[in-house]
Parts: sequence; C-alpha cells; structure tokens
Amino acid sequence: MTKNNEKAIGIIAAMQIEIDGIKAQISDPETVTVSGIDFVSGHINGRYVVCAKCGVGKVFAALCAQTMCLGFDLECIINTGVAGGLADGLSVLDVVVADSVVQHDMDTSPLGDPVGLLSGINIVNIPVATRIARVLSECVEQVGVKCVLGTVATGDQFVATDEKRRYIKETFNAAACEMEGGAIGQVCYVNGVPFGIIRAISDGGDGEAVLDYPTFAAKAAENSVRAVLRFIDKF
Repeated sequence: MTKNNEKAIGIIAAMQIEIDGIKAQISDPETVTVSGIDFVSGHINGRYVVCAKCGVGKVFAALCAQTMCLGFDLECIINTGVAGGLADGLSVLDVVVADSVVQHDMDTSPLGDPVGLLSGINIVNIPVATRIARVLSECVEQVGVKCVLGTVATGDQFVATDEKRRYIKETFNAAACEMEGGAIGQVCYVNGVPFGIIRAISDGGDGEAVLDYPTFAAKAAENSVRAVLRFIDKF
C-alpha cells in the first residue's frame, strides 16, 4: 500500500472524534479497507501519513497496528486520543505523553510472574522511542497545553472507580489509563517500529468519570490532534 517508496507516519485513534481532525488535513486521500478498518493515506504539509480509526479496545487496536505495519513502510506509529488521568496534578484537558506503556489487565502472577508481564517478550513496561516522546512533549507545550511524561496503562475496561484507579496508579506508577496504547505498543515492539502515545485527559478515572467523559472527550481529543499535527511537521 505504500507508494513511491515513501516512509509513512502512522496515526491510530480509537474513535472518530480522535482522528477526524487529522484526516481532514490529508491532501488527495486514498482509502484502503482491511478487516473493516479504513486506512486513509496521503500527505500533510508534504509528509506522507496514513491514519486509521481502530475501534475501542486492545484487540481492535492490535489488529489495526499489525495491518498498518504490514501494509505500509512506516517511520513510526503515533497513537492519539483521550484517557483517564492518574498522575497527581493532572487536570481535564491536560496531556500525557507516554515514556512507556503497560497492560494493567495482563496478570499471570499466580504462576509467579510480575503483574503486567507480557508473555513471549517478558517485559512489563514497553519503552517508547525517546526521540518521539521528546518531540511529542515539545509539540504539546508549543500548542499551549500542560504536558506530563509518564507511563500509560492499558486495559479492556473503562476505569471509573476510585479503587481501580488507585490500583493502576500504585501498581504501575501510571500517569493515565486507557484501552489501546499498550496493545499498539506491543505490536510495534515485536515489529521493530518506533511508536509514541499521546493522551489528552478527558476524566479522572474515578467515580465521576462517567459524567466527565462525555462532557470533555471531544475537547480533549482536539488537544491531542493539535499536537499530533505539529509533530507531523517537526519529526
């Protein structure tokens, strides 16, 4: 699917509100549909990009990332979207850029493994490419949004209780929790593709999350999109 031997910046988001602002900037877009996922490619300010809405959850995220890795010659993959905030001092609409990702619902600890260990690659925290994390952080700050660098924790659940929020924060020292980044990170890790994760805070991952999320998700997604568009220009 890659054309003219150009390396692409891949961009994946779970929901339409997280990707529409990026798709709208693509000139002469071309769409290829694989397994029900539309991969839209073209150029943004002269840079070749491919973006996709993967759907919610780790399986859809992994399916999308693997297809993108196989179908395009990628420079990197950026996963953008919203998340629940965990780090102290984070407010709704602030942004977390990942320096690592974990999967908080991966647990083979009854067998003696550390909680979160990913069988087969035998690590808990998958590191994000240092340069990508640095440039993403700079881009967030340049669009005038507070940025925190930290671990993003992924699991197949919408975190909305103080108990679960506290468990994820304390167990993994996580700054934010969501449902796709860790799966995309694992796919990129095994394929040797550099990746980055950027998450705007839509809620606090606590008992108020079900009220805050629909109120702030769209605005939070705008903050991520603005930073990713700047990243495309800078990287």
